[in-house]
Amino acid sequence: MNKKIIIAIDGHSSCGKSTVARQVAHALQYNYVDSGSMYRAVTLFALRNKLIINGLVDSNRLVEMLPLISISFKYNPEEQKSDTYLNGENVEKEIRGLEVSNNVSLVAVVKEVRQAMVKIQQEMGREKGIVMDGRDIGTVVYPQAELKIFMTTSPQIRAQRRYDELVGKGEAVSFDEILKNVEERDFIDQNREESPLRKASDAVVLDNGNMSRNEQLDWVLSKVNEILNDN
Repeated sequence: MNKKIIIAIDGHSSCGKSTVARQVAHALQYNYVDSGSMYRAVTLFALRNKLIINGLVDSNRLVEMLPLISISFKYNPEEQKSDTYLNGENVEKEIRGLEVSNNVSLVAVVKEVRQAMVKIQQEMGREKGIVMDGRDIGTVVYPQAELKIFMTTSPQIRAQRRYDELVGKGEAVSFDEILKNVEERDFIDQNREESPLRKASDAVVLDNGNMSRNEQLDWVLSKVNEILNDN
């Protein structure tokens, strides 16, 4: 079938949005963009340039330095996914660390940062055939998306998944610290002034707390087929 659509995946942090999005993109041979990694890359840039101190962002300096930030994606055949590059450097591993996780919500609320990232994201989806996950994808970036999914599950399940992922990478982390991070991110995401977390009115909810990866993939693909068969 030649028709292509835009699939927008939003939801709570650490719900596995990126994992599902990658699987769906691979199954449909669509382009995949992890919008959250773009904000993580900006956060890493801010940390490296001492723009975040004691939980406060020097937003004025960060906005001034936005023209110095270049974010791109390159396919990694070994991992079968796209790695994130910051100014030509592969930062995929570094942006997944706890320091970036603890600060990304602070950077993501900066209005000018969001505007810059949204502009890039909208350009990426101009030809459709794209799966993108992250904040505002179904409400701001692609309000015209044919399929919008809002993913959620309990903070405890999300923290356990994140803990298992980091331990699997050999990192020494605390489950309680990760759970605290997840709960803090939820609070910030839902209560911030700029682009608070909210479900698009026409999004379908996917609570994946008791679902395997294959079950999630099948669920999403069934929704895609419904849309393609209706048109």
